[in-house]
Amino acid sequence: MTSSAKRKEDSHLANGGVKQSTWTKALNSSAVWEEKDEFLDVVYWFRQIIAIILGVIWGIAPLKGFLGIAIFCIINAGVLYVYFSSFQQIDEEEYGGTWELTKEGFMTSFALFWWCG
Repeated sequence: MTSSAKRKEDSHLANGGVKQSTWTKALNSSAVWEEKDEFLDVVYWFRQIIAIILGVIWGIAPLKGFLGIAIFCIINAGVLYVYFSSFQQIDEEEYGGTWELTKEGFMTSFALFWWCG
């Protein structure tokens, strides 16, 4: 069986529906996350996207030093916190608590932010 045929087969559910992609679920507030790692991947990649955007903005508008880093940390953590607590309304305890979700991929995003800025 080819990989594309396997992918098509995997995308169909038992009831005849089509499985939603990860990014479709990420942008849908009523999404159900069957796999813990799938949601953690979304948090990780949203954080990387935020880091690139803020890094470019900080590079254009010369925000430097402690103030620039502090504002980045607040925005990065705040946006993701609002995303998983208000938009997705997930049970944080299933993922190890609020702190675990808030720090998921944070250092990598900080490095990316530093590189882009």
